[in-house]
Amino acid sequence: MKCLRKFKWVKLPRKEMPGLKGRLGYWLKLAESAAFRKGISTYCGHKNPVEPGMWAGGIVGVKAILGVRSRAKALQILDHLKALGYLTYTLDPETKLLTYQITDWVMECTGEECMDGAVYATPGYGFLCMPRNITERLAEQGYKFDVADAWLDLWCHTVFRDYGNAFSFLSPVVQYGKYGSMLTLETLGKRWGWEKTKVWRFFRDHATCFQLYRLPNSYGCVIYSRFYPTCDEIQMPEEETVMRIFREILIRAKNTHTEGTRNEKGNRYTAWKSRRVIKALEEREQNQYGETAPIQNDSGVSVALSSLYNARVIFSCRNCKHCRNCIYAWVGSYKRAPSFDTGIEYPFAGPNRFFDLDWRNQYGGEIVFSFATG
Repeated sequence: MKCLRKFKWVKLPRKEMPGLKGRLGYWLKLAESAAFRKGISTYCGHKNPVEPGMWAGGIVGVKAILGVRSRAKALQILDHLKALGYLTYTLDPETKLLTYQITDWVMECTGEECMDGAVYATPGYGFLCMPRNITERLAEQGYKFDVADAWLDLWCHTVFRDYGNAFSFLSPVVQYGKYGSMLTLETLGKRWGWEKTKVWRFFRDHATCFQLYRLPNSYGCVIYSRFYPTCDEIQMPEEETVMRIFREILIRAKNTHTEGTRNEKGNRYTAWKSRRVIKALEEREQNQYGETAPIQNDSGVSVALSSLYNARVIFSCRNCKHCRNCIYAWVGSYKRAPSFDTGIEYPFAGPNRFFDLDWRNQYGGEIVFSFATG
């Protein structure tokens, strides 16, 4: 599942909500509690019609959502978010009904209208969609970012498998614009209104979410997002793998001349040469390991051949054609992906099936395990 830079919105799983303080931290809490479809909401026995991205209730409910005790504080937060254009709200002085509407609600992810079912998502389930540029108004107006603002800023600028950034084929990576794949603490500090040391402390405190890989010679660093949702379980790449991509980019940019600092040059090289780097690596792996399409056995289990996402285990046994006492039992046909059942009961599973992906050698083979399998 790709997440290209040109996509206009990103998704954040509700179970990954950071729970940090700040403008956008409060906005996330309000957006998470808003209705995901049109219907009727219930609050303290009262029923109120709601639209997608809307919440209806009372000030006590808003205080509970924001995690504040003061009525004045809750209204102050709503007023501030309203001034920034993140939401609109009304408070009826007679009925005390308070409603707010998220102005940046992504209508493409709205559920079907239901007048007799739930309109609010269960906490911790599903995901919240938001525009990729949700944090741009803070940077453009020169606001000093809070911790929650910086966290969401990185999340909203995550790309995955984008041919404009070869590093994104290893794992979801943070990128600001076309020429913003290699970042520096100074660049982020200028954007967030922070000092360099504060930026460094931020990444130290949130290393479980964002991991930095430093590049040599003042080129900057590559920032990977650990929990960005993809079809497969995310595994952080090895540092040597990142360096290999970096070296491939520099090799192909050897005769490319451009002005600027090394960081600026590196960002341009990445944007200009990434597609060639990825194509070259894919062709290299295809020539070495055969087809890149997934191979399936009789049980429907598939093994994908990919140089960037899989780990390999090499094995060799010259007696497998005649014995069934090892994990590899040769069946003699290499025109398709053969499956092997040793019949041996292992403590962690039942009979194990293995795939010989090296069809050219009857005495050796290679098993490719996706990182998602562990």
